[in-house]
Amino acid sequence: MPLLLEIVTPERLAFSDTVDAVVVPGIEGELGILPHHTPLLSTLGLGELRIRRDVSEESFAIVGGFVQVRPDKVVVMAETADMSSEIDLERAQEARREAERALETGYHEGADLASARAALQQALLRIRVAERRHREGPRHR
Repeated sequence: MPLLLEIVTPERLAFSDTVDAVVVPGIEGELGILPHHTPLLSTLGLGELRIRRDVSEESFAIVGGFVQVRPDKVVVMAETADMSSEIDLERAQEARREAERALETGYHEGADLASARAALQQALLRIRVAERRHREGPRHR
């Protein structure tokens, strides 16, 4: 029995389809979910969400949010969710450079420093997810 996966952000429904398995980036490590999983609600961290369907695997760069797991459905509510195939690598690299410049030029106020660090983490995550897809191509098992 396949598992229905929905990935939603405040802006859009990023993904909705049946999958064989999903691995989400929890705040204390990765959480693998298969059909008939025990119901749970957990906080998500910053990381890569991986989906397995038939013989292929797809990835998303996920930033924060929650995951709700039911035996037949998983709902990921994330602050952002970027499918690896949709990430603009050059734009992500420019965002990394901008965040690094912001940190180097002396954002020393708490909110500005935290914002620059968060922007850098998000850019690095998008780069990692996009580069893996470019290097490996769509993954097939």
